[in-house]
Amino acid sequence: MSGSQNVEKAAKTAPAAEPETSISYQGAPGAFSNLACRQVFPDLTAVPCNTFAEALSAVHDRRVRLAMIPIENSLGGRVADIHRLLPGSGLFIIGEHFLPVHHYLLAPKGATIETVKRVHSHEQALAQCRDLIRELGIEAVVHADTAGAARDIAAAGDPSDAAIASSLAGEVYDLQALRSRIEDKLNNTTRFLVMSRDRVEPPVDGQPCMTSFIFEVRSQPAALYKALGGFATNGVNVTKLESYITDASFQAAQFYAELEGHVAERHVARAMEELQFFSSRLRVLGVYPAHSFRRQFRTE
Repeated sequence: MSGSQNVEKAAKTAPAAEPETSISYQGAPGAFSNLACRQVFPDLTAVPCNTFAEALSAVHDRRVRLAMIPIENSLGGRVADIHRLLPGSGLFIIGEHFLPVHHYLLAPKGATIETVKRVHSHEQALAQCRDLIRELGIEAVVHADTAGAARDIAAAGDPSDAAIASSLAGEVYDLQALRSRIEDKLNNTTRFLVMSRDRVEPPVDGQPCMTSFIFEVRSQPAALYKALGGFATNGVNVTKLESYITDASFQAAQFYAELEGHVAERHVARAMEELQFFSSRLRVLGVYPAHSFRRQFRTE
């Protein structure tokens, strides 16, 4: 079977998506987001989307039940545009997942390390595998996403071309792995958020929780200091704080923030009340169970 026939077969055998039993993600089949869907929701049909906005809209329009959205990577930092898309999506965060990212050098059947002259992938994946690219002395070619690169080299079937992608992409497009675990650094991890149209919060029973929210303050001296003071006085740990200018006058800043705890817990509620007093806008995007990945780095 030729490479193009493998790609066509993968597309034709993809299961039909029923709204209540499906989850959307950005990228081609075999993307790391696809792998995250399989790990967390193995019983749901994973539906690929071209953009993050499309993946979120699919949930909002009830074409799928959930969306799996990457928000940050331990090496590459935050995923562009996600923090801007989340507030306007009309969705809620109901969970998080940490996915170890392991890259594979994939090639058409019959190719060898010696035949490969070019390697294709997303620019971040290429950057995370510089050592191997330098060792092999091959040309790096940027693609929109890792799985899309795997799909393209499978269709072309040229032994001179390889892709850096997930092991799942190799399975989907029937490619062989010439090298495995080729990332330069260990502990390369991507954090995902699970998005839902319906707000679902865990009970206040002592289990570790995370709260994600946005707020806005005027651009004036000490505005942010006053807004965040309640978290310090109430012993609430803010784990993330990122700012965005929201208007053409540059007079107001919007912040995306995350904290450890449940908004219904007394000390968190007091801190949020103080924040609301000093901010012109406050919206909770979700309260959800903290992933077990966080425990290995927690210090008492």
